[in-house]
Amino acid sequence: MESKQLKTSWQQRIVIGIIAFLLLFSTVAVYALIVLSNQNSKKTNEQASKELAKVEEELTAKRSELEAIVTELSGQYYEKMSNYRSKVRSYNAATVNNAGLTTSDLETGSGEEITAESSYYSYYIGWCADESVFDSSFDSWENPTTLIDPIAYTNGESQFVQGWEDGVVGMKIGGVREISIPGELAYGETKEICGGTNSPLKFIIMAVDPGDNYTKKLAEYNELMNQYYVLYYSQNQDLLNSTEE
Repeated sequence: MESKQLKTSWQQRIVIGIIAFLLLFSTVAVYALIVLSNQNSKKTNEQASKELAKVEEELTAKRSELEAIVTELSGQYYEKMSNYRSKVRSYNAATVNNAGLTTSDLETGSGEEITAESSYYSYYIGWCADESVFDSSFDSWENPTTLIDPIAYTNGESQFVQGWEDGVVGMKIGGVREISIPGELAYGETKEICGGTNSPLKFIIMAVDPGDNYTKKLAEYNELMNQYYVLYYSQNQDLLNSTEE
């Protein structure tokens, strides 16, 4: 009786066969899905790589177009800006700090007047009390040969020192202004510059109009750069995830 109970009926054997088939089928299906997933992932990575390469190529071309315009602008403003290098002299830090923000127009422009919300471009020289230049638009301060890209600013959004933003208000495009900034309106306690914190700064700023062609191509370049970052980090995140798996 017990031996009969141990035997499987034909119905049970059919059920076992079906289960075995289903297990085999599911195993094959899972394997197929994994293979297809890997193939799709490979295709996706290849496509992303192609897109990234395309954007890189467009970026290079757009940068070349910008550099050509920058060279023209340098030829237009370099000599004029170079004349103001002699204005970079040592000054008494305490005197500048005590005087507060002061400005002096070295040349009056004929363009639009800069307001507290204006967007504009500029070339500049920034220096410390000991006459050392900490930044400028020249490719080299010691042996300058050209001006680099004009810098774009929007007052209230540029995240530059407050003294600069307040100091350019009222000057006109095409003009040149010297601004003396006390430490509290420069970097204050947030940054060491010119040998310490709360250091006063001086700037000579030339507000320029680089032209519609430059602003248009710069906007196109920035848009391409954003696309590049999105594609680059997306692709690298996919590669990272596939590596972790």
